[in-house]
Amino acid sequence: MNSFEWLQTVLFFIVLLALTKPMGLFMVHVYQGERTFLSPFLAPCERMIYRLCGSYT
Repeated sequence: MNSFEWLQTVLFFIVLLALTKPMGLFMVHVYQGERTFLSPFLAPCERMIYRLCGSYT
């Protein structure tokens, strides 16, 4: 491996570690059914898909 490949690998792991905590917290809110910052955009789409599939209650 040359130096660019090592740099790319190290950078990948740094980004991966930096995103672990925020993504984990986001997933906790989603699985608990709480409102997230994406809810205003994704909730209407989700309801439309449920209605089209006939499984909206």
